[in-house]
Amino acid sequence: QVQLVESGGGLVQAGGSLRLSCAASGGTFSSYNMAWFRQAPGKEREFVAAITWTGAGTYYADSVKGRFTISRDNAKNTVYLQMNSLKPEDTAVYYCAADPRPYGISTMTLKDGYWGQGTQVTVSS
Repeated sequence: QVQLVESGGGLVQAGGSLRLSCAASGGTFSSYNMAWFRQAPGKEREFVAAITWTGAGTYYADSVKGRFTISRDNAKNTVYLQMNSLKPEDTAVYYCAADPRPYGISTMTLKDGYWGQGTQVTVSS
């Protein structure tokens, strides 16, 4: 069983930056592909970014490409999401996810892996 705890959310003005962290425990972190998802009020949860277990591959939603960067430190069992040039439409609860499957992380559901409790990101205009 993997436990994931997100941190780093908060309130920021449009154009600003935030760095989210997700600390993992209880499993072999380096064997999981990791991802960030987000859910805005009244909307479905959506994929934001993913990184392979080695860190060699990264993937992004078109809406955040060029502004967000996902990274991981397997020695610290932590995955990060650096968010720059934030927009009001980035406002959401951001969730960290760990996927034990080799493929399909961008479409993973709640039953496919492990999820954190989420951290709120609010971008004011």
